[in-house]
Amino acid sequence: MRSLRSAVELEKLRGRILSQHKPEKPCISICGGTGCHAHGCEDVAKAIKSELKQRGLSDQVELKLTGCHGFCERGPLMVLYPQKIFYQGVSPGDVSEIISETVMKGKIIDRLLYVDPVSGKKAQFQEDVPFYRRQKRLVFGNNGLVDPTNIADYIAIGGYSALLKVLLNMQPREVIEEIKKSGLRGRGGGGFPTGRKWESCRNAPSTDGIRYVICNADEGDPGAYMDRSLLEGNPHSVLEGMTIGAYAVGGHDGYVYVRLEYPLALKNLGIALSQAKDYGLLGKNILGSGFDFDVKVSRGGGAFICGESTALMASLEGRVGEPRPKHIHTALQGLYGKPTNLNNVETWANVPLIINRGADWYSQIGTEGSKGTKIFSLVGKINNTGLVEVPMGIKLREIIYDIGGGIPRGKKFKAIQTGGPSGGCLPESLIDLPVDFDRLTEVGSMMGSGGMIVMDEDTCMVDIARYFIKFLTEESCGKCVPCREGLDRMLDILTDITEGKGKEGDIELLEELGDIIKEASLCALGGTAPNPVLSSIRYFRNEYEAHIKERRCPAGVCKALITFKIDAEKCTGCRVCARECPQEAISGEKKEPHSIDQGKCIKCGLCRDVCKFDAVIVF
Repeated sequence: MRSLRSAVELEKLRGRILSQHKPEKPCISICGGTGCHAHGCEDVAKAIKSELKQRGLSDQVELKLTGCHGFCERGPLMVLYPQKIFYQGVSPGDVSEIISETVMKGKIIDRLLYVDPVSGKKAQFQEDVPFYRRQKRLVFGNNGLVDPTNIADYIAIGGYSALLKVLLNMQPREVIEEIKKSGLRGRGGGGFPTGRKWESCRNAPSTDGIRYVICNADEGDPGAYMDRSLLEGNPHSVLEGMTIGAYAVGGHDGYVYVRLEYPLALKNLGIALSQAKDYGLLGKNILGSGFDFDVKVSRGGGAFICGESTALMASLEGRVGEPRPKHIHTALQGLYGKPTNLNNVETWANVPLIINRGADWYSQIGTEGSKGTKIFSLVGKINNTGLVEVPMGIKLREIIYDIGGGIPRGKKFKAIQTGGPSGGCLPESLIDLPVDFDRLTEVGSMMGSGGMIVMDEDTCMVDIARYFIKFLTEESCGKCVPCREGLDRMLDILTDITEGKGKEGDIELLEELGDIIKEASLCALGGTAPNPVLSSIRYFRNEYEAHIKERRCPAGVCKALITFKIDAEKCTGCRVCARECPQEAISGEKKEPHSIDQGKCIKCGLCRDVCKFDAVIVF
């Protein structure tokens, strides 16, 4: 393919691609995200390819390995076109039947359909699955339509038309005004208005005219993988957004800073960059417009702190990834001291959408202060684990129950942490809270990059706070005293409380430490790190008091504060707990009540997990 030299050539290419597309031709789309790779999607794809070849159908049936479809709990996922039949939990052993029955005869294979655990109804099509039906998949939806390694797929769905519109018909300041008008805020955690950031970068003085554009793909929150999946599944949307942003701010050099632990994202991004350059959509004189822009990839070493803007730029420069004081914002003096515009993956992917459909359309979605949609990583004690894209302002209840399918095993919902390890833990009383930047901040949490961890009644909120503070203590760069020493001291106190060594005044000391760390820390890591502790004290103070005053863990999690016993009235003597106990601490005759030797018991809780009669109780 020779480089496209004009807008006319791009549109002619799009026309040729679309003319070759036959909507009636059978197509098997397999989710190729990291989650489905873990479930074995590559083996399924190989089996399909082999089966089609054996049957002489390779030219008649298209096979497409796409990006993440979102419903990671049920992978490998498959959609069969043109009927749009949705199968989940597919294995290589199912392939022959899928080809012979569904592809060739149009028959449905019931066992591969999604079954609603509440109603028992089966869903034949993806849009009928509650997990998908309640979403608004504007940015993430194209993941299931394109092969991320084939630029033609992206061009076919309108890819690079927004860039074309900008280069031909809009001045840089018009682009900035459109982004400002849309109300787009940064999806990386801070929620700063994107258009204002672009404007600051463009207006920043630069003696040599150099301005940098960076995509932050250093996603380090535990359980979060939104940016990873976008970069894996639709890298061209990110590159197109970056190129539009570069044109708007007057930058010609771009970087994608991506975690080294994201091998599939790195691979697909590398392919996309090569294709975009070959097609003349990156590099010199893009589409004959006279505008130059190129992108390089920088691989981060996995330091959580490098998600912070100044630490990321220090790492890009080859220095230790530590933050610096932001007396001057990076939009004015960032990478190599030059004006720099930094946005995260999801923010960049929103840009082509806004340019194509208009700021007026985009600003109608969401709330007054938070426009558009947001992709969340929904994990933890939830039936439907995966990535969800919803309009800003949706209530937590809708995400947890309507999309997430509620809590497994009929357990009671207890809390949800939003915003990653530095986010707040919100209780059931706030389940009808609208999810947007401002409302989450008001109640002691934050949007963050989009992590959501659901907790049930068996979760100890003191132990959860300890877990996240431990993570943040280990990830702190240690440059400033409040974060380095303050978090370490918080961890000591929380550890003592969970080990039965808590004392009067610990709760108040944690609150005081949290306020000081938030106020005095150098960067956003320290500024938000106390959130899990402060929010859990705010909403679950009674659990802290039970640990300290009563030497009791209400959730039965903290080993030093619990004792497992067997209720003789409920025990049937089935001996399952005795067989599973790693310490042989459980004794008793068959069909007779059993007992636990407390001297041998290591409080692993396995006996309670395997008991079908709820006979194992915690004191």
